[in-house]
Amino acid sequence: MYKAPSIEKLARMMDLVKYVIFPDYSPIPSWTDGAEAIRDILNSQVAATTELRTDLTDRFISSLPEIARLLHTDVEAVLHNDPAVSDVGEVILCYPLVTVMLHYRVAHQLYLLGIPRIPRMLTEMAHSSTGIDIHPAATIGEYFAIDHGTGVVIGATSIIGNHCMLYQGVTLGAKNFSYDEKGHPIDIPRHPILEDNVTVYSNTSILGRVTIGHDSIIGGNIWLTHDVPPGSKIVQAGTEQ
Repeated sequence: MYKAPSIEKLARMMDLVKYVIFPDYSPIPSWTDGAEAIRDILNSQVAATTELRTDLTDRFISSLPEIARLLHTDVEAVLHNDPAVSDVGEVILCYPLVTVMLHYRVAHQLYLLGIPRIPRMLTEMAHSSTGIDIHPAATIGEYFAIDHGTGVVIGATSIIGNHCMLYQGVTLGAKNFSYDEKGHPIDIPRHPILEDNVTVYSNTSILGRVTIGHDSIIGGNIWLTHDVPPGSKIVQAGTEQ
């Protein structure tokens, strides 16, 4: 009989992942074999949810270099977009983006491997500590930045391209749901697509399977439920551009 995964062990695993990716900013001793320690914890937690398949944990370990590459692009995106940042260390140690994207990028890879429960637990751990809610099934490209971040929601079927930036309070959500004959909601694409180089300002809600064209700017406090062509600037009526 399977048991629930351990929050404490998953938190330890994420500390180890951060050590592997950002070793200069981790208190974990440098002699620690991070990959093996991650493998041991992940094996035990996978076994708590389903039949243990060590090939899945091996495939996750082999994906760590790509996860690291993506996370470093996220850090670079913050450095590029926020003039208040003093150095890389400040981003890694202080910015909620790093915590939430560390959890999301690990959870997304585990989700792609078909591991149950653990991906959602990891993103909810980050949600609890940062106020940023990203579903592990969402697809997010490289050089992704969130400024401040509190209240950001990114739904399960959202697709976000490269070099995109969101401000606090942004929702990429569903407008409505489809139901099967038993009245259960159907898991079909229902969240927005943001193409490359899109910026969405604070407290804007983009709802439904709409596409925001590349190089667009979406202003703050907007309710948007339709496609936007590339290169657009959408602001509230009467707002200076």
